[in-house]
Amino acid sequence: MKSMFALVDCNNFYVSCERVFNPKLARRPVIVLSNNDGCAVARSEEAKAIGIQMGAPAFKIRHLINAHRVAVFSSNYALYGDMSQRVMQTLSRFTDQIEIYSIDEAFLDFSGLQSGLRPDTMIDYGQQISTTVAQWTGIPVSVGIAPTKTLAKIANRLAKKSVLKNRVLELIDPPDIRKTLEQINIEDVWGIGRQYAARLKKHGISTALALSHVDEPWIQKIMGINGVRIVKELLGVPCYQLENQPPPKKGVTVSRTFRTEIENFDDLKTAIAAYTSRGAEKLRSQGSAANMMLVFAATNRFKSHYDFHTATAQLPVPTNDTPELIHYADQCLRKIYQSGILYKKAGVIFKDLVCDSPIQTGLFDTRNRKRSRSLMQSIDTINAEMGSGMVKYAAAGLVPGQKWHTLSRQRSPAYTTNWNHLPMAS
Repeated sequence: MKSMFALVDCNNFYVSCERVFNPKLARRPVIVLSNNDGCAVARSEEAKAIGIQMGAPAFKIRHLINAHRVAVFSSNYALYGDMSQRVMQTLSRFTDQIEIYSIDEAFLDFSGLQSGLRPDTMIDYGQQISTTVAQWTGIPVSVGIAPTKTLAKIANRLAKKSVLKNRVLELIDPPDIRKTLEQINIEDVWGIGRQYAARLKKHGISTALALSHVDEPWIQKIMGINGVRIVKELLGVPCYQLENQPPPKKGVTVSRTFRTEIENFDDLKTAIAAYTSRGAEKLRSQGSAANMMLVFAATNRFKSHYDFHTATAQLPVPTNDTPELIHYADQCLRKIYQSGILYKKAGVIFKDLVCDSPIQTGLFDTRNRKRSRSLMQSIDTINAEMGSGMVKYAAAGLVPGQKWHTLSRQRSPAYTTNWNHLPMAS
């Protein structure tokens, strides 16, 4: 059975989420800002057309915002995460073979469907997907269909730029694939980073088509086995299969840039405790426990003198227990904190992760880990049902509006996850 993949990608996802609940934003320039309302991390097509670049600091594009009446929003990750889940649930109705690649992308395996789908009906099936997602969630998507995941990425990229066939494009016939690869720059190939692109260009390889013609031993010498796989994928030979269950992350990081600089130890301690709590939740959600944790605090990197301090703790027993991790985070922070320094960013990193069951305890370990596990499960269940942060440790801060809290002056309501934020009909 010949392989066939579809990459479904939500168009300007964060902006599209905002537009679902505010139809007045249609055809108006819209941008979404990063944490602390810093830089543009999502742009509508109208915003791109007036010259707003990805990552542009908000204060540097204020003249464009004012001149073109650009609608500006703070990041609303609760809304975006819930809308993403709705999109993925809709996609799962078309095939049970789905890989959620990111918050706004998913690979679908069409291989098992081909007995009922002729090649000339792949486009129709992709259009059905696009139409259904738009009707059920309000989110517009692009669909790229091809025999490999790398080619599906390229097909999706081209589909986004075309309004023909409801932004659905297939790359199946060899002549079409060859013609398309000739138009794709080497840096736009999935898996080719900036450094590899520069290296390949030195050898005269500037397009995807040129890359598909290189010898395997040569590309393996330049890029290793991953380079060989990319070349084969461009030739239509699948090397990357669907990952229905992505492997757990090898590390978990939670960090934030403060809206104002922090000097007080207690403020920094509260921030670190909050980040540790969030990191512990992430560990438990993927069934992992950490052997080591690192705490860091840094000054403003845009000032003349930059300080970056770190401390690590080797945990006696692998754990994802929030109060235990907060205890070690506090010890680390006390090692690196220096009075008189203005800190602008801090965070925690959990490393050397292992499966959280079973855990080999130490000979002198006196912690009731069975009780701790039950407590963490209860807290996670309550927060999942009642809202994030409904139950939290006092060390993570109980007073709103602290200096280390993320600034979000223009955040839209949590339309889908908070009863109090439901739109009211007038």
